[in-house]
Amino acid sequence: MFIEKKRTKFLALPICFTTYTIDEEKIRIKKGLFTIIEDDAYIYKVQDVRMSKSIMERIFGTGTLICYTGDSTHPELMLIHIKRASEIKDYIMKTSEEARIKRRTMHTLGIDADTADDSDDDE
Repeated sequence: MFIEKKRTKFLALPICFTTYTIDEEKIRIKKGLFTIIEDDAYIYKVQDVRMSKSIMERIFGTGTLICYTGDSTHPELMLIHIKRASEIKDYIMKTSEEARIKRRTMHTLGIDADTADDSDDDE
C-alpha cells in the first residue's frame, strides 16, 4: 500500500491538499481543504500506466503517473508530482494484473475482423 501527497513542482514540497492512496483493491484520490472530494477507481480497471518526468520533477525526485482505466467516470487518473513514481507504477501494473486474474476479467480490443466483405469486391 502506498500513500503519497501531491507535491509542488518546485522543491517538491507536500503543501498541496491532495492525497493519493493506492492499495490492492483501489486507487483513491482525496482533494481539498474545506470541501473534500474523494474519487475512487478499482485497481482491476487499470489497463495501462504512463509515467512522465519533467526536468524539474527529475531534479526533485518526483514524477507524474497517468493511469488509463476502463472506468467511465475516470478514464485517465493522474497522480501528479509524487515521490517514488517508478516504484508505484510497477506496483499498480503488477497489482492490476493480479486483480484482473483474480476477478477473471479480461480487457479485449474492439478489432473489427470483417474480411468477408473485402473478398466480395474482387469478384
